[in-house]
Amino acid sequence: MDFSRPLLLFPGLLLVLIAAIEGWVLVRRGRDYDWKGYWASLGDVLGRGALNLVVQGGLTGAMLYGIWNLRVATIGMDRWWHWALLFVGQEFCYYWMHRADHRIRWFWLNHSVHHSSNQYNLSAAYRLGWTGKLTGAAIFFGPLVWMGFPVPYVVGALAMNLLYQFWLHTELIGKLPRPIEFLFNTPAHHRVHHASNPDYIDCNYGGVLILFDRLFGTFRDQRADEPPRYGLVEPLRSYNPLRIASHAWVGMFHDLRLARGWRETWLTVFGPPEYKPAAAKKLHISC
Repeated sequence: MDFSRPLLLFPGLLLVLIAAIEGWVLVRRGRDYDWKGYWASLGDVLGRGALNLVVQGGLTGAMLYGIWNLRVATIGMDRWWHWALLFVGQEFCYYWMHRADHRIRWFWLNHSVHHSSNQYNLSAAYRLGWTGKLTGAAIFFGPLVWMGFPVPYVVGALAMNLLYQFWLHTELIGKLPRPIEFLFNTPAHHRVHHASNPDYIDCNYGGVLILFDRLFGTFRDQRADEPPRYGLVEPLRSYNPLRIASHAWVGMFHDLRLARGWRETWLTVFGPPEYKPAAAKKLHISC
């Protein structure tokens, strides 16, 4: 009997339960809670799990193991500083992956699902989309594999990074003491990241740490006069998990039909998410 799947399933069920408790607490405090959004996020989890059983490692897994065959060293993970290097390296790679998720449409196709919830709560943390293994954003961790960090350790470090971020997706926790806010990604920083206000878009990409945002100029603190408005710039009102998972793909293929020439075609797929072919802009204006 394979005990690995139940062991992997338990943490997921626990997170779903904690998200429900958050909703109950908010309702008890007289706050509005989007239970339909909660169930939509659960539908996203179930759909992603079903697809992962079929796709298995996907494009990303194939690429990472291909890079492993070209590695310049093999790091045994038997020294404390191996783990420290993996942590810092993973944070660095995560920062650039997350930044690409927001600035390159191909990666945004899947990552937009995570930002589609119109409320900011713990259930949004595990709304991660169904096509991540197809878009292959995790290839940004390829340099770590090339350096000699084994693929399972790199993937495990990413999983721990994402698990850390679960507690960031809440409004129940205010600002933390200044040293923590300076070094680490916190709920306050991540609320700004999830905001669709023009002043807050494309910032605070860090996973566990916020230091690379400070270093590369993408850190933004919340302004007292500008409360975050959550969701996408063009809000998605659907609670259908299939619609949530596919809406960005539908939009891209619509724009591709209107693209003229190789430049517009390339930018429609690999340009910034806000890019539109000229014909699509005219159609949008006329509508």
